[in-house]
Amino acid sequence: MNTGTAAQVASVSSNGVYSFTKPTRESITLLEGLGVEGDVHAGVTVKHRSRVAQDPTQPNLRQVHLIHRELFEEVAEAGHELEPGQLGENVTTEGIDLLGLPTGTLLRLGADAVVEVTGLRNPCLQIDAFQHGLLKLVVSRDDEGNLLRKAGIMGVVHRGGTIRPGDSIEITLPPEPHTPLERV
Repeated sequence: MNTGTAAQVASVSSNGVYSFTKPTRESITLLEGLGVEGDVHAGVTVKHRSRVAQDPTQPNLRQVHLIHRELFEEVAEAGHELEPGQLGENVTTEGIDLLGLPTGTLLRLGADAVVEVTGLRNPCLQIDAFQHGLLKLVVSRDDEGNLLRKAGIMGVVHRGGTIRPGDSIEITLPPEPHTPLERV
C-alpha cells in the first residue's frame, strides 16, 4: 500500500464552522467515537448538511476526512493549485495509497490516534464552485466505465490522540477477504 515514501501526516486542518475549506493547524486532537475536536463535522451522528437533511439520526461514518497529498500534484498537471485543507480534509497524507485501502483498515496517526477507514468521500458540486473544472478531475470513470472517486477517504476515530504534520502513519489491514471502499 505504500508508494516507497514513508507514510506520514503532511498537514492537519479543522474548522468549527461550516465552510468548504478548513484552515491548517499545528495539531489536531481526535476524540474517540466523535472526530476532530472543535470541528463542525465531529459527532456521533451525521453532521454533513446533506446527510442531516436525509436523516439526522444516521451514525457519523465521516468523522475524519483524509486526502493524499499526491492528488494535489495530479490536479496541478491540469492547472489546479491546491493547498492542504482546501478540499475540506482534516488530514493530508503522503506516501500512502488511501484509495486502495480496504474498508476497516486501521490507520495509526502519530503515537496514539487510530482512525478506522469507513469509505470514500463522495465529491460534491462545491468542488467546482471552489475551482471550476476540478470536480471532473476528482470524479472520473475507468476504462470499464466504473466511477472513480479520488477526493479522499472518510473514517471514524477508533482511539483518540493528538496528531501533527510529520507524524508517521502505520497501516493495519483488516482480516481477509478485503472489502473495497465505497462512498459513505
